[in-house]
Amino acid sequence: MRKVVAANTPRYGLARVLSKRGLCSRTEAERWIRAGRVQVAGRVVLDPEHPTALDATSIAVDGAAAHAVDSVFLALNKPRGLVTTAQDERGRDTIYRCLEGLDLPWLAPAGRLDQASEGLLLLSNDPAFNAAVTEPRTPLHKTYHVQVEGLADDALLQRLRAGVLDAGELLQVVRIERLRGGERRTWLEMVLDEGRNRQIRRLLAAVGLVVLRLVRVSIGPVQLGDLAKGAVRPLSADEVRLLRGA
Repeated sequence: MRKVVAANTPRYGLARVLSKRGLCSRTEAERWIRAGRVQVAGRVVLDPEHPTALDATSIAVDGAAAHAVDSVFLALNKPRGLVTTAQDERGRDTIYRCLEGLDLPWLAPAGRLDQASEGLLLLSNDPAFNAAVTEPRTPLHKTYHVQVEGLADDALLQRLRAGVLDAGELLQVVRIERLRGGERRTWLEMVLDEGRNRQIRRLLAAVGLVVLRLVRVSIGPVQLGDLAKGAVRPLSADEVRLLRGA
C-alpha cells in the first residue's frame, strides 16, 4: 500500500534527504541523481532539488532501497602529509587511506587539518553533527601542540597573547603557553576558539617563528590521547553528547 504523505509534511531537496540519511555527501548525492541512479516511487528523478519528505520510503539508489544508516562518530589521528578531502585533484593521499579495509559507511570530516598538520580529526556520517562541530559560533576550544624553530621567550608570548594583525585580520588565541624547549626549538601549547585558514601558522609567522610540527591534541571534550597515528576510534556517547551540546 502506497504511503500517503500529508500536505504539510516538510519537504527537502532529494540530494539533501540522501545526505541526511548518512548515505553520502550532498555533492555526491547530486552526482548520483544527475547520473540517473536515484528513483522516487519507481521513477528516475534527475533534479537534486526534487521536493522529498525526509521519511519517504520510496527512494532507491541503483535499485536498492535508500534507508537511513546508523550514525557513526569517529576520532582519527591524522598523519602528516594527508589532505582532508575525499578526492584530490592533484592525486595526493587523503585521510580516507586511513579508513581502507574498515567496515564503515560514508564519512565526512567535521572540520579540517591542512596537509602539513597532524593530530585529532573528527569524522561522521551525520551532517547535523558535523555542522554543529564546525559552526563558527560553537564555543569549542581546540588545543594544539606546536614545535617552532627558535626561542619563544616571555616577551614574544606576550605579543602573541595580545593578538597579531595579518592581512587586515586580528589573529588571536585563547591561551598560549611554553611547554618545553631551549634556544633552538620550542614546543608551545596553543588554544583556539575559532578556525581561520592556517591561523596558527600565520600568527607565528607574523612574529618570526617557523612552524616545524603542528599537532591538534583536543577538540572540546575529545582528547587525542594515545591513539596511534593513522588509527581511528569511536567517540563515546558522552563525547558525542557534549559536542552536540556545545
